[in-house]
Formats: sequence, C-alpha cells, structure tokens
Amino acid sequence: MPRLAGPLCPVCALPAAEGATCGACQKSPPHYDATLAPFSYAFPAAHLIQRLKYRHRLPLAGWLANEIALRIASPKVDCILPLPLSAQRMQERGFNQAQEIARPLAQRFELPLMPAACFRVLDGAPQASLPWKARQANVRHAFECRIDLTGKTVAVVDDVMTTGATLNEVARTLKLHGAQRVENWVAARTLPG
Repeated sequence: MPRLAGPLCPVCALPAAEGATCGACQKSPPHYDATLAPFSYAFPAAHLIQRLKYRHRLPLAGWLANEIALRIASPKVDCILPLPLSAQRMQERGFNQAQEIARPLAQRFELPLMPAACFRVLDGAPQASLPWKARQANVRHAFECRIDLTGKTVAVVDDVMTTGATLNEVARTLKLHGAQRVENWVAARTLPG
C-alpha cells in the first residue's frame, strides 16, 4: 500500500522539512489546523477508495477507518463530523462514504458522530472534475452548520484530500460556528506531481 511517509507538514500532510509547517501553509494558512492520512492517493489505495465510493464496497470503509485510527495515539477531539455530501450525491450513491469511514472511528474512540451538524447547501460540479484552481471557488459558501461548536475540537473525516479546498471550506464554516480547532482525518492524500 502507498503509505504516506514523512516528513510531512502537520497542517496539510504534504511533504515538508522534519516537524515543519510547509511554505504553502505558512504563506496562506488554511482554516483547518491539522491533517492525518495513512495513504497517498495512488494504486492500490486509490482503487480501494473508488470501489468503496462507486461500487458500494462498504466493508472497505471499516478497513480505511482502522488504518486512520492506527495513526492516532490518543484523539484530542470532541466530536467527529463526516464531510457532508450534497443531497443529489447522496441520492445517487445511497450512502456517504465519509460517514461510513467516520462511524467506526467514532465507535472506536467513543466520540460523538455528528453527521447532521454540517450540511451542504450548494451543489457545484464534482470536485474531481475540476482543475485544481477552480475547486476553491466551487465550494465557497457551500456548507452550513446547525450547532454551536464554541471551544470544540472537531475531526472532519473524508475519503480523499486532493487540494484541500472542500475541507478548508468546511473548517471555515465550523470555525464561524465557534470551533476552536479542526483536524482532517482522511484515508488518502493526493500528492503533487
């Protein structure tokens, strides 16, 4: 499996000097505070994630959750939030892959799973179909939050982090609703190049 190997930026999980925040995160800090990913988005991890997402191989979600959990010694979060899907994508797929990965993580760490705390209000083009630079505009103001998160640390779970635009917009929304810290727990991270 294509495991992410360090040193990695603790904020975005891209290659960086040992223990250092990468130049991109220093220059333009994202709204999220940390990213954890066991795999790079390459074969065979990418193939397994696609099978989960598009072929309904739901048992893979538990395996991916376990791989994420192995990277977490002791979670310092208050709740787990699966990245919300749009109503249209939910209807097309019949499930939210992020929620399927988040559920066993919440059970393992005995943390509240909050799938209804944040929802998608704008349904743009699928991020995977867009060039990297267009992704940020595609998700701007796409999410709303239903609860007060004052002082909370939230783990946002997703299958893949590519540019980070979607996770950044969710983190922005959560912080507008009081979240003190937002961590990304993703199964795979797309590396540049």
